[in-house]
Amino acid sequence: MNPSAVRLFLEVADAGSLNKVAARRQTAQSHISRQVADFEAQCGGALFRRTGRGVVPTELGLRAMARLRPWLQETERLAEELRAVSGEIAGEVRLGIIPSAAHPLVTRLFERLMREHPKIRLDVAESQGAELDAKLDSGAVDLAILFRFHKPGGDGETLLCVANTYLVSAPGDTLTRAPTLNFARLAGLPLVLPRRPSHWRNALEETARGLGFRLDAVAQADSLTLQKELVAARPGLYSILGPYSIASELRAGRLQASRLVRPDLTRHVTLALPRQGKLSPACKVVAATVRMLVAGWGDQITEP
Repeated sequence: MNPSAVRLFLEVADAGSLNKVAARRQTAQSHISRQVADFEAQCGGALFRRTGRGVVPTELGLRAMARLRPWLQETERLAEELRAVSGEIAGEVRLGIIPSAAHPLVTRLFERLMREHPKIRLDVAESQGAELDAKLDSGAVDLAILFRFHKPGGDGETLLCVANTYLVSAPGDTLTRAPTLNFARLAGLPLVLPRRPSHWRNALEETARGLGFRLDAVAQADSLTLQKELVAARPGLYSILGPYSIASELRAGRLQASRLVRPDLTRHVTLALPRQGKLSPACKVVAATVRMLVAGWGDQITEP
């Protein structure tokens, strides 16, 4: 069985779309379709069912995914271990990451790897926490950097840092001028919040209910960039964000923020390891480099 064909099959299954994979690989959709058809012929049946929105795995496809994903991981791991024995660490590392942590952490991580381990290839997937957990469980990513509401315990995750929560506004706002602000002051404020379903939004709304009021979401958006742009463009509009997603805007004076207290809403940024199997040499290097960068920044995931 050809690892490249298996890798393409799993990539299409995870993306749910031939077009997305073709765009990612910068090739024609017909080329991807032909390769998938050849692999289906090798497997003896259809692996995907075409729909109006893309493709979904058939029963045979689901069985193939369950068997072939660990097979591919073990095959790639063996190749990496053999290269490591020869003194060369190489291979692909699939890193899942929350959007607010992507820059500058991934940028600096890539630069360090290019200098010290140029044959390690990064494949970065940005997702929210629940999606990253699912990708870890399925083996779609090798490592993940995500938010937890509780401090991690055990060997499966490493605490990188702790993030507070801020009420964010346009510059000059009188409410966010103070260094801290009681959460109860959010009552009646027009807010831009993440769209449901969202663990973060659930946590915010539960906190408000515990204090006897409801959050007033006048706009909802998945994109952190859009949330920040809406707030920056309209004085009197607010959002509730973590420090890493607003660091560059605060430095540039485009946003203003006050830390929310009573209660302190803190989240733990963790480096999560795979649920099963062992780390490849390349994954170990990436994990160690992430921890080194964060420690060098004073246990933060952004530069001082």
